[in-house]
Amino acid sequence: MKLHLLDRSNLTNSSFTTKINEYPYFLKIWHYHPELELVVVLKSEGTCFIGDSVEKFGIGDVVLIGKNLPHMWLNDDGYFEPTSEQTAKAIAIHFKENYLGPKFFETPEMIHILELFKRASYGLKFLNVNKKLLNDIKSMLALEGFEKTMAFLNILHALAKHTDTKKLSSQGFINSFNSSKSDTQDNVQAYIFKNFNLEISLNKAAEIAHMNPSAFSRYFKRVNKKTFSRYVTEIRIGYACKLLLENRFNISKICYESGFNNISNFNRQFKIVMNYTPSEYLEKHKTKHD
Repeated sequence: MKLHLLDRSNLTNSSFTTKINEYPYFLKIWHYHPELELVVVLKSEGTCFIGDSVEKFGIGDVVLIGKNLPHMWLNDDGYFEPTSEQTAKAIAIHFKENYLGPKFFETPEMIHILELFKRASYGLKFLNVNKKLLNDIKSMLALEGFEKTMAFLNILHALAKHTDTKKLSSQGFINSFNSSKSDTQDNVQAYIFKNFNLEISLNKAAEIAHMNPSAFSRYFKRVNKKTFSRYVTEIRIGYACKLLLENRFNISKICYESGFNNISNFNRQFKIVMNYTPSEYLEKHKTKHD
């Protein structure tokens, strides 16, 4: 599996695209595109991979993904069952940063929206979004021309003023992705995100990169500022956090679902990355939301 550059260019008489995607499940493709993407999840649940973040997603989630930021929406296993009647449905709005002209968002009245675009370079999740804003986004789909453009500007304005947000990807990932821009890095990251909860090896990654393991280890650490094993561990722990918050599996099951081979190593690595044991992390989360 490789990182795909998808063509999201607009083929209609509009400066940005709005559509509802509805499938049995979202496409399992690790991809990026030069357009920013605003996503509102209407149906389905699963895991969203944005840069090096691993996030649970569900109905009502609103996420703004920056230009050229790799991402993938992965539905839960039940959606892929042959007898499943579940559907995945989301609003997706794609637009270029300069869709209203190269200087439009640099004006004093619009600079806060330009700052929103910059924040979105990491992936930005909007928390506790009110129903009015969600309905405004849904209503925009029925508009055209000037009314649609003005409605979208109002939505961007509201998102820029929304203070309850979560930055998703790390600075380290953004730096490494932007600095490398190579098929080698793309293919290795795609291999990791496709297989992180399965058997995964440095030797296989080195083979994908067309390097010997020693050279690949040096290359990976130089580009990503961390070792290959540490990078994979952090992805697995991020996924484990998502499973813990879903409260569907016990900790032992989550250990193996996240790609670890034994519970003691899972507990040890979880403590190193999160500064909590899995049990402490779960208790902390429950306390925050009780």
